[in-house]
Amino acid sequence: MAKALTIEGLSVVLVTGLLPPLLWLWFWLKEDTHKEPKGAIMKSFVLGMASVPIVLLMEYAWCGFSLRYGFVQSCDSSTASGFASLWLLVPWAFIEEASKFSVAWWADLRRSIYEAPIDAVIYLITVALGFAAMENILLLLKTYSGGEELLSVLATADLRFVGATVLHTVASGIVGVSIAFTFFHPEIHARNIWGGLIMATVLHTAFNKLIIGTGSGNSVFQTFLIIWTLALILIFFFEKVKRIKPQKI
Repeated sequence: MAKALTIEGLSVVLVTGLLPPLLWLWFWLKEDTHKEPKGAIMKSFVLGMASVPIVLLMEYAWCGFSLRYGFVQSCDSSTASGFASLWLLVPWAFIEEASKFSVAWWADLRRSIYEAPIDAVIYLITVALGFAAMENILLLLKTYSGGEELLSVLATADLRFVGATVLHTVASGIVGVSIAFTFFHPEIHARNIWGGLIMATVLHTAFNKLIIGTGSGNSVFQTFLIIWTLALILIFFFEKVKRIKPQKI
């Protein structure tokens, strides 16, 4: 039964949807040694949020194309299996990763504010966290309007904090790291962008495949453990990127 969204409910949804990504953003900015303009960070976060409706339309279009030409019988990836599941999940993952990269490229990486290798990682992560924030809000609105109590909304937000938000951070962080290592090597820039996008898409697809439709608490825990392990690896490479210097000839 649908539930009317009250001011209290909307406040909870906005706070619980925005707070986890903002906390992650604070963590990464605190670790950054090359401080980016605050205006650019805010712009990247907001544009990451604004890109979600466009991404959803693109994913919906892929769903419609797949149904029309008989590649899948349903766009419910939790019930699809084998080829049908991957047919949906791989393009959806690529659309999201390519969209986050495109936003960061348009807003930051093609401009003069891209001054150091670490900037690529920061801007990609910032866009990703904005993207995750809007996803959180939309999911929480759907959960609440579907009749769930606020306690369930908070539980959903907690799962988003340890799962999908970290996934978006790690996936876009991979792209950012790949780009950062080309800062002084523009001749391999395009290669690293595509390599990063492919790795991010594979990770995103694998996460969705593991998490969707898993009824086992152990399976969910193992999936989250993998994501958190990858987050630690990202932190390791983040530190490596901070030390990138131009090679002396």
